[in-house]
Amino acid sequence: MVTIEKIPLIGIYGGTFDPIHYGHLRIAEELLDITNLKRIIFVPSGAPRLRATPIAARNHRSNMVHLAIRNNSKFSLDEREVNRPGISTSIETLQEYQCELGDSAALCFILGMDAFIKINQWHNWHELFGLCHMIIVARPGYVSINDYQNLPTDIKKEFVTRRVLDADDLELQTSGFIYTAQTSLLEISASHIRSLVSAGKSIRYLLSDNVSDYIKSNCLYTGNI
Repeated sequence: MVTIEKIPLIGIYGGTFDPIHYGHLRIAEELLDITNLKRIIFVPSGAPRLRATPIAARNHRSNMVHLAIRNNSKFSLDEREVNRPGISTSIETLQEYQCELGDSAALCFILGMDAFIKINQWHNWHELFGLCHMIIVARPGYVSINDYQNLPTDIKKEFVTRRVLDADDLELQTSGFIYTAQTSLLEISASHIRSLVSAGKSIRYLLSDNVSDYIKSNCLYTGNI
């Protein structure tokens, strides 16, 4: 009987995290159960290329991620993008990881369907498939992760060609697959949290208490947003 050597999986979870909330954390926690990810690295973005400038400063968003994940041994924070000058691009970050890890691990880039349906606008997006697998998770209010017929043509072509139905397949090669994960749909958004703070309303139970306390003590999101 031939034994296939499996490749360790590392999740890369990027975002503005402005602020990080239970929606982000629950997705990451469930992915540890659904897939064989050894750990998940949270990578707060510095200056996103395709999104508006985050409301909270880079150091605040990074500090909030640290507070939110510090009690989970399988979660870690990487500040390379917040420390990188200029515009942040995912491909630059993934290239750096590949140089650091080589073939010792397979990178699994975690992104929501809201991001995936626009991935053809990303810098050198086709090259991403040579650097990582993609794990796509559903987002409230967006097309179902299984309703791929409505994807833009060029994205649908990649999706149909690269999709695997078994998360174990991600361990067979270092990059190139797309896996869609069914995670809980918590209808929590960072923009809603910011609006509540701005209006002087409670954000309790939407995010961890230590992050809520940090927002209050640093007077974040209190102005017009």
